Amino acid sequence: MQIPILSGTFADVSPDYRTSYPRNLVPVPKDTGVSEGYLRPADGIVALGTGPGVDRGGINWNGVLYRVMGTKLVSISAANVVTVIGEIGGAGRVTFTYGFEYLAVASSNQLWLYDGTTLAQVTDPDLLDVVDVVWVDGYFMTTDGEFLVVTELSDPFSVNPLKYGSSEADPDPVLGLLKLRNEVYALNRYTIEVFDNIGGTGFPFQRVNGAQIQKGCVGTHANCEFMDNIAFLGGGMNEAPSVFIGANGQAAKIATREIEEILQEYTEAELSGAFLQSRVDRAHEHLIIHLPRHCLVYDGVATGVLGVPVWFTLASAIDGDAKWKANDCIYCYDRWNVAHTDTTQFGYLDRTVSTHWGDAVGWEFGTQILYNESNGAIFHELELVALTGSIPLGGDPTIWTSYSDDGVTWSVEKGIKAGKQGDRNKRLIWLQQGHMRNQRMQKFRGTSGAHISMSRLQARLEALAF
Repeated sequence: MQIPILSGTFADVSPDYRTSYPRNLVPVPKDTGVSEGYLRPADGIVALGTGPGVDRGGINWNGVLYRVMGTKLVSISAANVVTVIGEIGGAGRVTFTYGFEYLAVASSNQLWLYDGTTLAQVTDPDLLDVVDVVWVDGYFMTTDGEFLVVTELSDPFSVNPLKYGSSEADPDPVLGLLKLRNEVYALNRYTIEVFDNIGGTGFPFQRVNGAQIQKGCVGTHANCEFMDNIAFLGGGMNEAPSVFIGANGQAAKIATREIEEILQEYTEAELSGAFLQSRVDRAHEHLIIHLPRHCLVYDGVATGVLGVPVWFTLASAIDGDAKWKANDCIYCYDRWNVAHTDTTQFGYLDRTVSTHWGDAVGWEFGTQILYNESNGAIFHELELVALTGSIPLGGDPTIWTSYSDDGVTWSVEKGIKAGKQGDRNKRLIWLQQGHMRNQRMQKFRGTSGAHISMSRLQARLEALAF
């Protein structure tokens, strides 16, 4: 009997059925002949060096990696040499964008421009506070939460107060800006408005009325471009928060019920600090949602292939949910560069290891409910079909399984060895796994030492009639 492993089921004390998504394991939709998909280890994080502070944002500009670390704007070379460009001050996440001549940084309500030689602040008092910034058609456009402000085409350090615009379809505040297909999206709390450049002597952008989306974004950085559309965390007036893809005046929900259950564990204030980013790599299109106690990942390509929403989680911890300690995945120097969320370290993602910054982390996945038409069964054998043999040299890790009849209380774990490096014919088999009266849920866990991919769970059962 084959048992699906790409997502599992458990229960809580509500009582309610819940979905368990793989943790630190990436679902891959590929017909291997063994199954239609498998779970591979999520990329590990390898340290390369340290900077002058904790990462606050980054970008690839003209083939060079730039970050704001602490209060400094820095560049990091391919040889991992950190060069401090200048002081921008402030705290919290920054926004990067760039035009033909300048790299722009919005930090703590200030706008800074760097031309490759000189870093300078835009001090024109008509600029107002800078909550967010985008570059479009030669303008740097910012918002203070009420107005849309553009710099002068001839001088990005100058602002004309007669050229202010506004997002007025709803009185909710503007929390962020995003550019897509050369149009500017004003992300309000409960609505999203789209602006197009029409020129003229006043504010050069005009609202595209038919493109307005009747959902909004919960925070300045809780959005990103994803699969040629806008992904955002938020919702409409009098709605609980969710995750949406917005396009052509419509918002399609991609969050599942389980994702919404997780989101409702957070307050509005906590969600407002969420950070969304996309990562396109090896036929995956991942939407990564950074939360204070979770990191949720949606795979748009796998969802299209399998026909069901594909989610998994990342966590820099041995057990349970936790944040993923990797900020700002930026592809530069032929690698995915990241920075630590809590320390001054920076590094890159490496698929040959599973550790995070040299520390062990844990992985886990569960199964759907096994149901035998109200009849029981004896579990003589469980075999996890896996690619073994890629264990770190000298390692001899253990992986564990446990089961539950109700999804709340679980059996004592039973462990087996996952094999050593080069042991590619290792079979992962558990014998004498008890019995079920009418239903069972199974889960498996291991650590980054067990660097294996799992393609199938096979059970040898003996049916019983109670």
